[in-house]
Amino acid sequence: MTAPTLYLLDQLEAADMLQIDGLHASTFTLNDELLDEADIAAQEDRAFESEAIVLTIEAVDGRERKQWQFSYNSVMEAEHQASDGSWQIDGHQLICLDAYEADAEDE
Repeated sequence: MTAPTLYLLDQLEAADMLQIDGLHASTFTLNDELLDEADIAAQEDRAFESEAIVLTIEAVDGRERKQWQFSYNSVMEAEHQASDGSWQIDGHQLICLDAYEADAEDE
């Protein structure tokens, strides 16, 4: 039985936080208009490629604000590393994380 194909875009849409090159980044955005175009192409059974920016990530390293941007094609070509669940994208290591919320109710 083959494992289902993992796509970085699916994980990005479900993530609350990212880690890029060891830095935690809670600020990231996906280009919803571009994703809508890709969805329409998929529904019409057409190939879709784009060098337009689909993912923007911001993080703070000490006092320095850093920003990364990745094209749709780069995100779709990212390589999943099964050993640690990370993704290799344009020479960067990216990990999708879920935020944990504390329960406000006393038990």
